[in-house]
Amino acid sequence: MPNNVKRKSRSQSKGKSIGLLVIILAWSLAMGWLLAFFINAQAATPSSEIGTVDIVPTKYQLGQEIYLENCSKCHIAIPPAVLPTQTWKDLLEDQQHYGVQLKPLFDPPRTLLWRYMVNYSRLLQKDEQTPYRVTSSRYFKALHPRVKLPNPVQIGSCVTCHPSAAEFNFRRLTKEWENSP
Repeated sequence: MPNNVKRKSRSQSKGKSIGLLVIILAWSLAMGWLLAFFINAQAATPSSEIGTVDIVPTKYQLGQEIYLENCSKCHIAIPPAVLPTQTWKDLLEDQQHYGVQLKPLFDPPRTLLWRYMVNYSRLLQKDEQTPYRVTSSRYFKALHPRVKLPNPVQIGSCVTCHPSAAEFNFRRLTKEWENSP
């Protein structure tokens, strides 16, 4: 009889071990799922809180900083996508900037700035003329279909509807435009 008792206790012990293993596995999976859920929830910042127009990868951030540092000295820096790549190329190559003599940028800052601009500006269409004013930009017009713009439009006019434009935050709008279609 003692052998039968030992066999029963071994099989009961084995069953308890498997049950405990299943419980630990289920608990681990549940905790891992919850942890992943909370990490993703924290990482997913709503676009209204991002601030800038685009999230810029690390390899282009220095180019963006150079752009903001140089352009924000005199006026609000507009998102590169507002004007086509060709416009930005011409502006970088010409030291005459809308009647103002600019101090030229030399490499490496110029190259870093150019890489940022190329990646965040848009292509010029075949039949499109290179726009040098924001109001001439096809993309700007598409983003502002119902906006009655002041005449003449000044680059500082952006803050009328985008109160944080000076901080390169064009996502934040005034109450008037917040929920407009």
